[in-house]
Amino acid sequence: MTRSSEYALRALIYLAQHQDGRPIPGREIAKGAGIPAKYLQKILGDLTRCGVLAASPGRKGGFRLSRPAERIQLLEVLTPFERFQLRRCPFGNVVCSDAHPCRAHHEWKKVVEAEQGFLREMTLDDVAEPLEPAPRRRGR
Repeated sequence: MTRSSEYALRALIYLAQHQDGRPIPGREIAKGAGIPAKYLQKILGDLTRCGVLAASPGRKGGFRLSRPAERIQLLEVLTPFERFQLRRCPFGNVVCSDAHPCRAHHEWKKVVEAEQGFLREMTLDDVAEPLEPAPRRRGR
């Protein structure tokens, strides 16, 4: 996973945990998620352009999730920063494809498909720990 991907996830988890309807300024997200503010600016712009975030300009502006965290797949969060479709053979083989596979191609393809399946199934809500634990229900 690239550093940009990690920062994107951390920023969106911060937003999911602090979503109260108001836009959150980029500086607040950077500080709260422990991300360099200048680096985060580009990431937030990319996430806005791909439709994961909504941006509000102005003094009281900032960012918020474009839809509920349970409807944002991790795959769509990471796609702007990862090259899922353009992967080359990790074993250095110049010619490696379904039509002309290297000796590890079919097994490696299973790993890549499992990773993408995981990222499609998991949502931002699945990975964003609540800030405060939910109250325990008393048994009857």
